[in-house]
Amino acid sequence: MDIETIRTYCLGKKGASEGFPFGESVLVFKVREKIFAMIDLVGIPPGMNLKCDPELAAELRERCPAVTGAYHMNKKHWNQVMFDGTLHRQEILEMIDHSYDLVVSGLKKRDREELAAMR
Repeated sequence: MDIETIRTYCLGKKGASEGFPFGESVLVFKVREKIFAMIDLVGIPPGMNLKCDPELAAELRERCPAVTGAYHMNKKHWNQVMFDGTLHRQEILEMIDHSYDLVVSGLKKRDREELAAMR
């Protein structure tokens, strides 16, 4: 899966924005100023950090060699997903959805309501 496809998918989420708060080699996606995905633009193979429910995070790491604890993040709640060709496109998209949904569920009620009202 290529980075531009992932970028387009992430930006298609309600209220999603992108930026480079950690330098030009890490593309960060946020919803309401909360990070839900980060892509390493220089790594080989490239990869991304995604928020994940702790139980699911452990399961994914055990089952998928391309999924590990995220570098520089709380490894209990964040996975690093490498784009090494071993994960199917749908699996990666579902992990992005899960991360976004987790972040949105932790937002203030007002922010969640505003996102729900967006088209």
